Parts: sequence; structure tokens; C-alpha cells
Amino acid sequence: MIFSAKAIVPEITSFRTKLAIAMMLVVSGVTAFGIYLGQGRVTANAERDLRQTFQAELSGLDKLQELRHATLAERCRLLAEKPRIHAALEDNALDLLYPSAKDELRDLMEGGDTWSEREAGSLHARFCRFLDRAGAVLSPPDPKDLGALSAKTEVQLAFKTLPDKQQIGYLTEDVDLAGKTVDEVIAVPIFSSETGEVISALVVGFKPFEITSKRAGVEVKSGIWTAGQLHMPSLSKAAQIILGNKITNALSKADRVQNGFTVTVESVPQLLFYKRLNPDSLFPPAYEICVYSLADSISQQHRLRWQFGGVGALLLLGGFVASHFVALRFAKPVERLALDSEQDRAQRRRAEAALISTSEKLKRSTRYSADASHQLKTPVTVLRAGLESLLSRDDFDAAVYEELSTLLHQTHRLTGVIEDLLLLSRMDSGHLQIKSETVNLGELIKEWLDDLGTLLDQVEVKIEKKLPAKIYVVGERRYTSLIVQNLLENAGKYNRPGGRIKVEAEEKNGEVVVTVGNTGEAIAPSEQQHIFERFHRGSEKSASGHGLGLSLARQLARLHGGDLRLVRSANDWTEFEVRFSVAQPSPDGGG
Repeated sequence: MIFSAKAIVPEITSFRTKLAIAMMLVVSGVTAFGIYLGQGRVTANAERDLRQTFQAELSGLDKLQELRHATLAERCRLLAEKPRIHAALEDNALDLLYPSAKDELRDLMEGGDTWSEREAGSLHARFCRFLDRAGAVLSPPDPKDLGALSAKTEVQLAFKTLPDKQQIGYLTEDVDLAGKTVDEVIAVPIFSSETGEVISALVVGFKPFEITSKRAGVEVKSGIWTAGQLHMPSLSKAAQIILGNKITNALSKADRVQNGFTVTVESVPQLLFYKRLNPDSLFPPAYEICVYSLADSISQQHRLRWQFGGVGALLLLGGFVASHFVALRFAKPVERLALDSEQDRAQRRRAEAALISTSEKLKRSTRYSADASHQLKTPVTVLRAGLESLLSRDDFDAAVYEELSTLLHQTHRLTGVIEDLLLLSRMDSGHLQIKSETVNLGELIKEWLDDLGTLLDQVEVKIEKKLPAKIYVVGERRYTSLIVQNLLENAGKYNRPGGRIKVEAEEKNGEVVVTVGNTGEAIAPSEQQHIFERFHRGSEKSASGHGLGLSLARQLARLHGGDLRLVRSANDWTEFEVRFSVAQPSPDGGG
């Protein structure tokens, strides 16, 4: 024992080291995973809060822009309803159109510059034009008074067909070599007061609404995307071109009028949000583009990452120290367990050696039974032949014939014992193979009941049977027959005069269940658990036997995939149950 304890000390030390390392790895993994989840959650929450704040600000600014649009549309509508404008258009006096609306147009172009107008964006028109019935632009007598436009810009104001409802659009205009400007355009249809038809349209251009907002010192930049180009004066031209291409690509894949994504503008991550400004308009589609710098948010995330890293390092250090002490604590019971295991291994080796010895003894016993059975078979056969030869003579007294008959009967019994021993030895050695076939079990039972009935008439034992018309099982006919024979012979052998035997068979859940019951002396409770043991006889006084029948029958039943059991034995009644696998009848109706 001392030698064994010394031998396993290195193993215990190795286990203690491995346990400490494993616990450190677990602590490291759990800590890293916790930091990763916490960091991811904080980052996700920060991004979500940032998006919500950004969209909340944009929502407020959008409401302000909608109010501005409503104000501009109302001013244009009131101007389009002036009687003098209707009179000039309906009388086709187009040369009087602009002079008759001179005052109203001047008011639209030059109105007062109040504080509220500065907050909502300019409400003053940059240009005004009328369209004729064909949708072409009617040039004013003095374009400077109503906003000078290039011929290319005036072409963008024309319609193939006059619209019957208000239209909003955004048009680009070359102002100088520095670049282009964008005008917000409102086209208001003018209806005839007599026919109700659209006879003209008033097109008014305004300076687009510019979003200006700051939060925590970070400015929200805005611009307009139209005709495949981005117009955002707060960005350089190169940045506008790159960002415009990204927006064009995103709009070609998007199926919503508003959305957002993250982009990098001038090496700074930005949160971009776009929204359609003129849905269902005859003008080209235009989108409001707003970007919000994420530089501060990213810096905050970096600070949080370092903070999480510091906390994680402290947790790891504490976890390593704790794992060391835990490993030492766990190693003590493991050391005891190792010593116990060494003892168990020694006991197991001794048990395995004993098992091997017992197995060898069993094999020798099986071989002896087989050899003895084979050796007995020949002399018994010779003895039976000699007795049969003597019985065939007619010069003996009656008493001699009676003795010879008794001896011949005993040779048959001895032959049965030898056959059973041979069969058991084959099963023990695993050499018995069942050739499965379809067996007509009902026919077998009836044949054995007929044979048994002739023997039981002398003692007036009544046989009751309840068998289906056809019942088939899977098995080998001769062994199935041997099972039935043993059960029925026992039922007759251990019965009493005037008693009865009851045989029933039925199919349940893919099995055929056969029950054999008989009257007679019950098996004692202390004997019931031994009745399937070899050479065990439950009653010495009621009948003779060699104690192999039930053991043989149960082993054969199990080899057939079924089982044999004692159901009950009490109050002058003993009942056995055997189960077989059900089979479909063969085409010829037999086994």
C-alpha cells in the first residue's frame, strides 16, 4: 500500500497542476465572454440611443419643414387664384399675364424678413414662372424682376402635360465655375373658373430648407441628393462625389422612402439618414441627406473598452488566485479518491481473475455435460434395442414382460434427459442457432392436447382451450413444439384427479401470449423463484421428473425472442405464460 501511494504522488501533482490550469482557462474564458457581452451590449445600447436621438431631432426638424412647405404652398395657391391672373389666362392675353400679377409676384419675391422666417428658412421666392396650356415656360418681359434663369433651367421647369395637383421638385442650376446650386420648386396648377380644366401652372422656386442642429458640440450636416448628385456645401467636392456614389448605390437597392446606414466621410465615421422629399411627384426624385459624426461616440466606446479591459484584468487576477486555492482544496479528496481507485483496481483485477477461472470451470462443465451425454447416448440406445428384442419373444412369463416394459420406459426417459442435456450444453456454448420460420402454433397446441388427453382420461382431468382459428409465430417448429410439450406435460403431471387444464392464446401488441393453467398442489412461495433453475424439482411427492423441462423451455423461449414466466400459483391453481413473436401465415397456410 505504501508503494502504491508513492507511485501515484506524481499523478496527483500532475492532476493538481492540470486542474489549476483548467480552472484558470475557465475563469479566463468566462471573464472574456462576460467582457465581450457587456461591451457589445453597451455598444449596442449607445448606437441605439444615438440613432433614436438623431432620428428624434430629425423628426422635429421635419415637422418644421412640413410647416414651411404648407406655408409656401398656401402662398402659391392664393397667388394662383387671383382674378387678374385667371382673366389674362382665360382670355389668352398672355402678354398681360406677368404685368397683371406684378404686385403679387413682387410680394412673393421680396416679402419681409422676420425672425420667424429666418428660423423656418427663407420663405421668399428666388424665381417665378407661368406655364402655358402645353406645359411650356412663359418667359417674363423682364426676367431680372422674377429671377433670372438659364435656358437649361427653364427646360427643367416644363411639363409634357400640366399637372392637376401641386408638385414639388428640386432642380440643379449652374451658378458659376464654383459649382451648382439647388432650388426647391413648387408647381401649383391653375384651373379655369368656367370649365374647371387646367389652363396653366405657377412654378415658384425657393431656397431649400437647411437643417442646422448641434448636440454636445457635434453638428448635424444636411444636403439634397437629386439627379444622381449630392449637394452638401459643408463637404468638399471630392467628399460629395464619394458620398453621392454611396447614396446612389444604397437607393438602387432600398425599397423604402427613408432609411439610414453608417458611412465614412473624410476619414470620419458618420451616421447617415435619407428621406424622400417629393414622393409621387412628376419631378425627378429628391432625397434629404443628413449626416451625424460618430467620432465622439467612437471615442467614448474606446474609453469604455479600456475600462472593461481594466476591470477584466482585475477579475482575471482574482480568478487566478481563487483557482489556485480551489485546486489545492479539490486535490485533497482527489488524492484520497486516487488511493481508493488503486485499491479498487487491485480488487477488480482479482475479481477478473476469479471470473476467468469461473468461466473456464463453466466451459469445462459444459464440455463435460456434452461429452457425458454423447457417451451415454450410445449405451442407452444399445440397451433399448436389447429390451425391445427381448419383448419381441413369447417364451417369458407375464411378470417378465412387465419388468421388461418398465425398463424400456425408463430407457426412453433416460434418452429424454440426455437429449435435454445436449440441448442445454449447445445453448450454454452458444452453438444453438434458431432457424426462424412461420409456425402454426394453434396446430401444435392441438396436437399435444390430443396426445395429452388420452393419458388424462384415466384420472378424469378436464381440458379447456380457447384458441384463435389461426395463430402463427416466428420460430423453429421442433423447439417451439418442445416448449409447448414441457408446459402441457407439467400441467398434466402435477394435476390432481378430477382437476382441469386451461389453455388460452391471444395476440397482443405484436406478440402471441399463451397461458397454461392447471389445478393441483400450488408451488410454495419460497420455491417459486427457483423453479426455472436446472435440476430443481418443486415437489418430490406428487410426480417424478428430472428438473430440466422449465429451464429448457424458458431458454428456448428467450432464444425465440419471447419469454416464459410463472403468472401465479396459489389456491389449487398454477398458471404459466409464454410469449412468442407474431408472424404472418405462409402462402400454403402452414409452418
